[in-house]
Amino acid sequence: MTEKITTFLNGLIIYDYILFGTVFTIFLLLIILGIVQRHKIVLALSLILLSFIVLSVGSIVGYIQMHNYLFKNTSSITSQKKLTYSQAVVVHGVVKNTSKFDFQSCKITVSAHKVSENSLKNYLFQFKPLKKMSILEYDILKAQEREFKLILEPFTYTKEYNISVGASCK
Repeated sequence: MTEKITTFLNGLIIYDYILFGTVFTIFLLLIILGIVQRHKIVLALSLILLSFIVLSVGSIVGYIQMHNYLFKNTSSITSQKKLTYSQAVVVHGVVKNTSKFDFQSCKITVSAHKVSENSLKNYLFQFKPLKKMSILEYDILKAQEREFKLILEPFTYTKEYNISVGASCK
């Protein structure tokens, strides 16, 4: 757990610090306003409750939305093939930088999921993939496409499956 927190903190950029500073400032202002309005109990409690909501929801939603905007990309699969003589699936795809910034690195993840006739099961299968592999691509410029090839191995599942691809860039 401490490793994940350390990795998260090391990966923060200047925009993250600005966002967290702004959210914390709004939190403090609402707390102070709630203390000043202590004679009006309902208003004071509402402001204090609102301050904690802003602190928790604002930082999480702000972080996610900001990174979706700053590091926008599209990823797609161009071809996939299950190999005959080895237990592997070869996936070819493309990642495109659609943001206004250059990417230093992109972690491209390919996952294989079970398939069912039940749509609820298909949704749940996305959270527990059969096999998941990742690669890193470096220095993707604005509007540049980068082709990749990834091999899922060992892949022994014999029934019907789907392959999905996603990219997380910085």
